[in-house]
Amino acid sequence: MLWRVDDMEKFSLVKPTLSTPFHIDFDWWKQHDNNWRVHLLSCLCTEHKATYKDSPDDLIIDWVNPETAEVLPVDGLQHTLISHCSTEPDFLTEKTSLVEATFRILLISGNKPLTPLELEEKTGKTARTILRTLSGSKVYMGIRPRQI
Repeated sequence: MLWRVDDMEKFSLVKPTLSTPFHIDFDWWKQHDNNWRVHLLSCLCTEHKATYKDSPDDLIIDWVNPETAEVLPVDGLQHTLISHCSTEPDFLTEKTSLVEATFRILLISGNKPLTPLELEEKTGKTARTILRTLSGSKVYMGIRPRQI
């Protein structure tokens, strides 16, 4: 499932727990004047880094939802990351930092909110370490608890 940049929510001051879902908050990227596309480019495999090096920032492609056959306009860079680059062996490795691995997992899951317990299964890091890292006062890569 692909997500859209306009899927944004407000940040909560409620203390997260192991069952609190986290997601990428695009408001954070906008407020901190960070170009998330630059970071997405860094996540591409070698083959696609060359392909997207000179592409426009708003490359939109038609994507066919395999479940509904609905044709939707989606971000081409994101689609490439999800459909190809995320399947490469070096997309997530033991050396990938916890924050980067979490960002990439959320990215390829369509920004579906995941709890530290769910992220533990995908990153190999303990849920408590994930919670401690993501629930501190510093926000990393826009990864925040999701408002429920």
